[in-house]
Amino acid sequence: MTAMDTRTAAQRFADTWQHGWTHHDVDAITALYHDDAVHTSMPFRPPHHGKHAIADYIAWSFAGENDPTVAFATPIADGDHAVIEFRVHAHDNAGHPTTLAGCVIARFDTDGLAVETRDYWHTADGHL
Repeated sequence: MTAMDTRTAAQRFADTWQHGWTHHDVDAITALYHDDAVHTSMPFRPPHHGKHAIADYIAWSFAGENDPTVAFATPIADGDHAVIEFRVHAHDNAGHPTTLAGCVIARFDTDGLAVETRDYWHTADGHL
């Protein structure tokens, strides 16, 4: 397999996350990660180690929302890292609208799989 450049890997990551989040497709998103990947959601939460722990976290996250509208920006790539902004409009399980805005910092291996990701995000009630 030819090594994937970071910009291509990052765009695939953004596109897959956008579609996967919209459709709550945990398997499609999890396929983006190396088996030994580490994901940290917010700076003070404990990291999720390995693809299975990441999948469990994603499934847990999706359980609290309905009808998401998801947009990922064009990635900014440098070396083996990329930064990608995202915004999600959804409804919680009680039907209240909420907006989540943030960014993900990802490091990719030569196969284009994420080996380390960190999210920084905030939520606000209502659609902004």
